[in-house]
Amino acid sequence: MNKVAKMVSIGMLLAGAACQDLEHSRQVDNPLVSGRTIALQVCSNCHGVNGVSISPAFPKLAGQQKEYLVAQLTDFKSHTRADPNAQRFMWGFTHLTDMQIDELATYFSGQSAVLGVASDPALIDEGRAIYRSGLPEKGVGACVGCHGQHGEGENQFPRLAGQHAHYVIKQLEVFQQTDTRPRGAPMKAVCANMSDRDMRAVAAFVEAFSPEEEVSASPAADR
Repeated sequence: MNKVAKMVSIGMLLAGAACQDLEHSRQVDNPLVSGRTIALQVCSNCHGVNGVSISPAFPKLAGQQKEYLVAQLTDFKSHTRADPNAQRFMWGFTHLTDMQIDELATYFSGQSAVLGVASDPALIDEGRAIYRSGLPEKGVGACVGCHGQHGEGENQFPRLAGQHAHYVIKQLEVFQQTDTRPRGAPMKAVCANMSDRDMRAVAAFVEAFSPEEEVSASPAADR
């Protein structure tokens, strides 16, 4: 075997060993793999390394309330959260330990949240009004009561500031039309009478939060 062939062979062996190590880190059923490693090697594929997903089909996790993340991961693990995307993407995480769940939640809640870009000003204005005051004539409560003045959330009430509008709309539809979210009873009541326009308005508002809302993208500033 010539020198070049030997170098190629050694390179392939090293690459193979590295891939084996990488795959080992992706074994979520291994309790020795840390939550942070799972976040970087597995969750990042959909949610981004820093919890800021590119695809609006997947929620941003950066700066999310830790208690909320723990609750949702626990529901995925037990298959009690049964909306279609939960089943498709998250039901395989049945082997996560409580420590891994806690570490995952700690990792993503500690990342810096990123606000979205404002789109339709008129729609955002409608969403702001609903967020702050609700729709009393429809029995829709104000979002600010649970999700905070700045959309930061609290405990098991999720942060909404900066979340993809597309994702927010889809979750409102899940709450309104199904019973697949085990902790969703309060939200089902809130959005029962919301129209498609109402949902799009709220989603557009929380994704961007206009400057006068004085929302910091840093989770540290929200707590």
